[in-house]
Amino acid sequence: MSGVASAQQLPRGRHRLSRAEVLESQRGRMLAAMARAVAAKGFARTVVADVLAGAGVSRETFYEHFRDKEDCFLAAYEASVETLLAIMTEATAGAEDADPIQRFDRATAAYLELMARDDALARVFLIDVYAAGAPALERRLDVFERFVDMVAEIFGARTQPERLRAEALVGALSSMVTMRVAAKKTAELPMLREPVLALARSLWAEA
Repeated sequence: MSGVASAQQLPRGRHRLSRAEVLESQRGRMLAAMARAVAAKGFARTVVADVLAGAGVSRETFYEHFRDKEDCFLAAYEASVETLLAIMTEATAGAEDADPIQRFDRATAAYLELMARDDALARVFLIDVYAAGAPALERRLDVFERFVDMVAEIFGARTQPERLRAEALVGALSSMVTMRVAAKKTAELPMLREPVLALARSLWAEA
């Protein structure tokens, strides 16, 4: 599960990894296992045992890292957020002087491509976060604002009406992607690039 975590199974027998490296590997595998389980079963039906089986760890190891299933899911959600933001930031790196529409297009293309490629990340980020309780929902709202901030920065939004344009654009993109992820039509996501770009041009025609 490349989007949420890239940690690999530890080698059998003796190895030279430090305690910190072992813990990092275990945590990464559990986050990836959580995302895969949620993508397959939904948050409500996913249980800790699914994570243990998917990550190849003991129950004791799980509780060394997380309080409960919800805590593990929230950590997987945070990992998906950081992955998405990093990829979108990388897509616009070095293009600070480019046209804002071009920068937005680069960020959007990177977002859509990753969502289309990584179904588990997409479901964690857009669907099952709403079933994970109040803390997850609160975090989702905070993350929405982070994405609005990114778009506002791209377009140089400084006034409240300009920020509302950025919010409308992020909201439209989120809604369009969420519907397709929920319907298991992630292969269609890259096709949203042109309609979203047209919407951006419309919203910022007078900016």
